[in-house]
Amino acid sequence: MPEDPLVSFNWFVTVGSIQAAFRECHGLGSENEVIEYKASNTFNQDLYQKQPGKLKWENISLKRGITSDLALWEWRKKVEEGHYDEARSNGSIVMYDQMGTPKAEWTFERGWPCKLSGPSLNAATNEVAIEEVVIAHEKLVRVK
Repeated sequence: MPEDPLVSFNWFVTVGSIQAAFRECHGLGSENEVIEYKASNTFNQDLYQKQPGKLKWENISLKRGITSDLALWEWRKKVEEGHYDEARSNGSIVMYDQMGTPKAEWTFERGWPCKLSGPSLNAATNEVAIEEVVIAHEKLVRVK
């Protein structure tokens, strides 16, 4: 019997000692540059071969409603002050089924916050203020 697909609202992020819930996550993937090689066959026809080039990991973008928790801002401050090695941290993003059982997990290595944005403020709206952190990393693996 096939498994039901997971719903996208039940997941949690851990980065070093930071544990938080976010409302959006993008960038769980990788890509290779495509190298096109042009050659000719024995009939003098042009042939194109495509080969994988350099591997590149996507940056992970996380958005959440801003709170009084300063952990993300303190993490970003390490990078701003030049303490890059201290800022690097491994992390994971875990998806849960509707019963709370972990069903999918991605881990990343040597992540650091390359961007942190505070909310856009507008007194004319009644929306939750959103902050965004973008994490650059050196490897992403789906382990579950």
